[in-house]
Amino acid sequence: MKIYSIKTVQNVTASLDECWSFFSSPRNLQKITPSDMGFEITDYDERTVYPGQVIQYKVRPLFGITLSWMTVITAVKENSYFIDEQRFGPYALWHHKHFFEATPEGVKMTDVVHYGLPLGFLGRIMNTLVVKSKLKEIFEFREKAVDAMFNKK
Repeated sequence: MKIYSIKTVQNVTASLDECWSFFSSPRNLQKITPSDMGFEITDYDERTVYPGQVIQYKVRPLFGITLSWMTVITAVKENSYFIDEQRFGPYALWHHKHFFEATPEGVKMTDVVHYGLPLGFLGRIMNTLVVKSKLKEIFEFREKAVDAMFNKK
């Protein structure tokens, strides 16, 4: 299986506590996800992230097809990072690290995603034709949404 990666960095003019409070709450995911994804949390325990937390969603990532997706929070260090991994869903592998670092201006947020697609050669073609650009679009939307919420001028 071919493994791909995406890394994004965003600076936020807010405190580390404010950023952590927002991003460590799964209920806020919908606010930073494009509406055309049909993103809906279907099950989680209403708590901020903790190791072992299960979060289940419905998403429409491509062509309007609804898919179930389950992630598990595998590691957390408060005000520093958390990691979510897919247990089942559209990817053969999904490992997403969220880092938060205080800066003189606010917070530097770094996301690192490693992912793999099913179907071997067909998955590699789908990544080239659709998936890679769709993920880029999702993270660009997120950056704009976060800017609008935290980086008000």
